[in-house]
Amino acid sequence: MGGATTAQAAANCQAGTESDFNGDGVADVAIADPEATVSGRERAGLVRVVYGGGKGTAEISQATEGVPGAPEAGDRYGHALAVYDANRDGCSDLVVGIPYESLEDVPEAGLVQVIHGSPAGLGKGPGAREYRQGAGSGSLAGSAAEEGDWLGFSLAAGHTTSGEPFLLIGVPGEDLGSTQDAGSSHYLRGSTNVAIHQDKPGVAGVVEQDDRFGHSVAANARHLAIGNPGEAIGTETFSGGVQVLSHTLSSAGIPTPLAGLDQNTPGINGVAEAGDEFGAALAMVPFRTNNISSPTHSLLAIGSPGEDTSTGEDAGRVVMVEVTASGTVRQTADIHQAYAGVHGVGEDGDYFGRHLAAVNRAPSSVGRPDTMLLAVGIPGKDGGDGVRDAGAVHVFPVVGDVGASDVWLTKGTKGLAGEPGQQEYLGTSLHATAGQLYVGVPYGPEADQGLYRLPWANVIADGTATTVVHKPGAGGLPADRKAFGAVVR
Repeated sequence: MGGATTAQAAANCQAGTESDFNGDGVADVAIADPEATVSGRERAGLVRVVYGGGKGTAEISQATEGVPGAPEAGDRYGHALAVYDANRDGCSDLVVGIPYESLEDVPEAGLVQVIHGSPAGLGKGPGAREYRQGAGSGSLAGSAAEEGDWLGFSLAAGHTTSGEPFLLIGVPGEDLGSTQDAGSSHYLRGSTNVAIHQDKPGVAGVVEQDDRFGHSVAANARHLAIGNPGEAIGTETFSGGVQVLSHTLSSAGIPTPLAGLDQNTPGINGVAEAGDEFGAALAMVPFRTNNISSPTHSLLAIGSPGEDTSTGEDAGRVVMVEVTASGTVRQTADIHQAYAGVHGVGEDGDYFGRHLAAVNRAPSSVGRPDTMLLAVGIPGKDGGDGVRDAGAVHVFPVVGDVGASDVWLTKGTKGLAGEPGQQEYLGTSLHATAGQLYVGVPYGPEADQGLYRLPWANVIADGTATTVVHKPGAGGLPADRKAFGAVVR
């Protein structure tokens, strides 16, 4: 089957709380360690779950009872995560990307699993569901699993404005015909199970080697975005591009393409250059302007981490665009460290925009600088005293003047423990909710590693609310770790 089915609400499941896997009305959190050793298999990967309200922890991996498959070296279970209520029973379900999973004799074909929530927790109710190429129905059944497809490398999930669950799966290593690594994606919603790629009507660009369409994906209730950072613009290889779509199906049966964007698109600042990787990261939130009555627009953040600025090669930048209800797209901001008033200076190898997280803290209200927020990961940022690749996180308002109230986060600030260290790559793991900014610290000294839940009031207004920290070996979490906190939802 291609998509979710409607299920009667599970007893005691209270719908309406994000990432509530046991349906008790208190948010939970899923924390991936895709490099973890499982059953003696190195880098097999796992996900640790912390249930809200002090209701314990759990571990999800392919060694977990009820989870299909078996852990294998290099699978990297949890490389990507998404959350939605796939079966509409009121409990959130966890989507796990396993892009390096080998299927039979096909290395790194990739696999996606949906682990259903229940009042007893994840994996304790309805059986897990798998999506793989060459099985099931629709576009997935019609696609052959091939070496290096990396199905599940990126994920986005949620519900349309009518409440229908949807899942978008990136397959950036997909070969189309004889064109290697052109990339594709699969869109699943109800009975719809379709592939989206650059050989589909209305999708911008042409199929080319190394486009990596589906490397990044983002979505909300109205719109979708798919990044292809390997896209060549003219002779400029790996310049990058982004396709914006709506959930409304076109005459071709796919989400309706609205706009194809690159750095040569009229209205987008800059020039397409080799290695910019425009579209390497995406984040999308609903948006209401002061002349409309509901959040029918979207704001899309597009990371271009390889962008050369006036102050450094591969310093990076982020472009913000607004997608209207009618489908028009326009740039609203060009964010980088050479922007007037913005903290810091872009330097060689910063890779500003390699990772992104965005949130609208009050989606039913007109967007304001304190409610429309973007966290930008800068994993290559050097710390003081020549500390290479310590990393940083830069937080911006995405309405109004982005340089007026930006916030700079490094270890030792805003509740993040420790001090910047070499090759810690802070900013590689980000997630945002209405109440908190989640910052994963998977690398560096063991004492500092963990997941930090920073209240937004602390981040943007110097509040003093408690920062909750999840660390291996504390709070019921096992001490074993390799890259705990590398991905969080």
